[in-house]
Amino acid sequence: MSEPPLRADARRNRTRILAAAVEVFDRHGTSASTEEVARCAGVAVGTVFRHFPTKADLLAAIMKDLQDRLATRAETLAAEGDPTALLTFFAEVVEHAAGARTVVHLLTAGGMDVGVDRQVAGLGKALDTLLVRARDAGTVRADVELDEVIALLTAACHGALAAGWAPDLRHRTVARLLDGLRP
Repeated sequence: MSEPPLRADARRNRTRILAAAVEVFDRHGTSASTEEVARCAGVAVGTVFRHFPTKADLLAAIMKDLQDRLATRAETLAAEGDPTALLTFFAEVVEHAAGARTVVHLLTAGGMDVGVDRQVAGLGKALDTLLVRARDAGTVRADVELDEVIALLTAACHGALAAGWAPDLRHRTVARLLDGLRP
């Protein structure tokens, strides 16, 4: 049995809590407190605990929210029909991975398997749609396969996460990877 849908105010609170948590964890790392997340979100600490009983639940929800936002972004790009959408999305995913570095490290330190490979593979359907359009438009080489795109994107996300690439290195590395996909 699924849970009943959240009321509008509860949905807004949940969204504010997730946004605040990303900011607080990025700023304070492992020392971030639930109380600080509540203050930053403008809600009572009990509201945070009602939505996310543990810090691990909050961190996992941040990752799920990111995955959902990326899937929605890919769908939006696909609907717009821009032949360079695959390249745009690839770069955006790597940037989001870099931005989630603190959260990923906190989850991993807590014994949770973040599964960057699974996260990227979960975007497979959206990536496939973008890849087909890009190949048809001649934006990427005709011989580029979906599994190659997923492998390259996964590798770039791992690098951005594990090595903490500086923004300049991240941009240059992504540019080189995307150059390899172009005709």
